[in-house]
Amino acid sequence: MPHPPRVAILGLHLEVNAFSPPTTRRDFEQQCWVEGEAITHSARGAVTEMPAEFPGFYRRMDETGPWQPVPLIAIAAPPGGTMERGLYARFLAEVRRRLEVAGAVDAVYFANHGASRAAEDDDTDGTILAMVREVVGPEVPVVGTLDLHCNVSDRQIALADLLIGYRTNPHVDMRERAAEAADAIRARLAGEARPDVAFIRLPLTPPTVTLLSDGGLPYAQAIREGERLRAADPDILNVSVTGGFVFTDIAKCGLCIWVAARAGQGGKARAAAERLARGIWDERHRFRRDLTPIPDAVAEAVATGADPSRSPLILADVADNPGGGGGGNTSELLAALHGAGARGVILGVFVDPVLAAEAHAAGEGAALEAVFNRTPSPFADRFAARAIVRRLSDGQGVGRRGTIAGRAFSLGPSALLELEGSGLRVVVGSLRRQCLDPAQFELLGVDPAAARIIVVKSRGHFRAGFAGYAPEERVWEVDGPGFVSPVLSRFAFQGLPRPVYPLDPDAAWPA
Repeated sequence: MPHPPRVAILGLHLEVNAFSPPTTRRDFEQQCWVEGEAITHSARGAVTEMPAEFPGFYRRMDETGPWQPVPLIAIAAPPGGTMERGLYARFLAEVRRRLEVAGAVDAVYFANHGASRAAEDDDTDGTILAMVREVVGPEVPVVGTLDLHCNVSDRQIALADLLIGYRTNPHVDMRERAAEAADAIRARLAGEARPDVAFIRLPLTPPTVTLLSDGGLPYAQAIREGERLRAADPDILNVSVTGGFVFTDIAKCGLCIWVAARAGQGGKARAAAERLARGIWDERHRFRRDLTPIPDAVAEAVATGADPSRSPLILADVADNPGGGGGGNTSELLAALHGAGARGVILGVFVDPVLAAEAHAAGEGAALEAVFNRTPSPFADRFAARAIVRRLSDGQGVGRRGTIAGRAFSLGPSALLELEGSGLRVVVGSLRRQCLDPAQFELLGVDPAAARIIVVKSRGHFRAGFAGYAPEERVWEVDGPGFVSPVLSRFAFQGLPRPVYPLDPDAAWPA
């Protein structure tokens, strides 16, 4: 190649929960909306607000030889509802415009979450790929990375040279998967033929709490087996096993397996994919998890707060996880803990911009009637208690552990409230963010390591950030209300293909 390869870069990160309020442009702007050369500047900076794939991709491309980035646009928003009408169309048009203005490129890298959905398009990722192919043609390598909770269509598999799914949950391998994508692009540019890919989607939509990549559950076993197959055969280039995101509620939902093999070795890819799929399907009954009822969780919290000999306890309010489209504002667990007088409890992040603003207006040290959810909404009941404003913050921080380590985050204007009577401390934020890093407590002066009970509004990513704060057997997933409850029978799915396990116990999969 007579010139350093020109690589176009773009990304859309949004995990859509169709039962949550719509996602707007402001949701993206408050987290990440970066265009043009600002992408390169941010990706090569010390701290970035962009998804971790971007710095990972830039670093690996820089390490492996000369190249010329052609940054287009990168946007990311917290998991939430379907993109409001018109937003996706404008994004797609901007990608096309920038790609056409850029002229000829030698490759394309895209970093998408993979579970987005728009009011006018269910297969947004497939549509992006179709547009990119229309502009760059069939021969230009197009490689992408996807979140482990992506929903994948046959069209995506056909249009991309290679799709690479995360392999860790909690997600801590984004930079590594982006580096893998960079290596794949380098190999294609060096003359390696497009891989053969075998793809299987199972009629299986596991609750997200069963999709951790460590431990003895079938999903973790499949991830490890995929890695073993890849390591054992140099013709196997990539194995991706993705759990999907059932709440997107579209036809391409479901656990997916795809295997990429060197050109001409498609038989190996098919055999590996079928082996993994059969192993998962035969163990489908194990994709179940019993949650802890709120009364049981509260009783254990009270006992833990009163008995210093008990190990610390982490309670995960999984159904209200903002990382899956939850509002971060259900009050049932909070009210129960306060009412029972549980001691040594910290809770975060409770999303209530009105209450955060009232705390800022009152000032540090002030006493106030803290009204959570002054205007109730679905799942978010009103709860009031006398409280002291212990600390105020602008909510700006940098992740310290796990999924957002080294990345900038914002809770918006935030406050630490201490409820009178119980001493329960609540981190109240203005922006809908999942609690997944101790830094989200620490920026308000709270040391989570000193707490007896930590309550997080998170599904699973908190496990990487709070690892070691409590023994594994003392990490309890609580059965509360919310937009992302693992009890799937509580939702009226409309677009999900049926029958599907576990909603339909008699669902069948012919190999």
